[in-house]
Amino acid sequence: MPFAPENTRLSFIFLWTFATFGGFLLSLLFIEVGDKPDIGVVEAAIGGFAIALPQGCLLKEPIYCIRWILSSLLGWSIITAIGIGAVGWIVPSTQIFPVRILSGAVYGALGGLGIGLAQSLAIPQPMPWRWIFVSSASWAVAVPVGSAVGMILHRLMQLFLGEVMGLAITWLLVGILTGMNAHKLRL
Repeated sequence: MPFAPENTRLSFIFLWTFATFGGFLLSLLFIEVGDKPDIGVVEAAIGGFAIALPQGCLLKEPIYCIRWILSSLLGWSIITAIGIGAVGWIVPSTQIFPVRILSGAVYGALGGLGIGLAQSLAIPQPMPWRWIFVSSASWAVAVPVGSAVGMILHRLMQLFLGEVMGLAITWLLVGILTGMNAHKLRL
């Protein structure tokens, strides 16, 4: 019995985006967003769980939901432990616009690659390679866009809330971009 009803591609993209963005908002109850260089592994695992649970519930089979959650926890924990950091919760410390964009694209691509590799463990063959690429590309686009918006809003508002809004834009874009391919994961 599926967790989510059969729906069209567009409605699934909307649900996936809502699940991803809602999971990010939920994670803010447990993770302190800041401009510190990295978040601890436990915080990253908690954040990863908050995102993966609603995403996993959109998959058809409960076993894939469990595998999705566990692989997501693994991915967030590993990229945090090896020093890439939990890119979805860290605000870059640089205020130089081109550096922020370039570092956002690089760290986003690396973080998305790590998450995509881990999540590919939950995906049956032959889909994993596509998901790895989609995850990496989505994060490579979303992090610099969200980071730029956050920097501009922070300067305009003179409040750190602008940076948090930039992170929200990042997660919204990741939800949309990954959602355009996640409908194929409805196993």
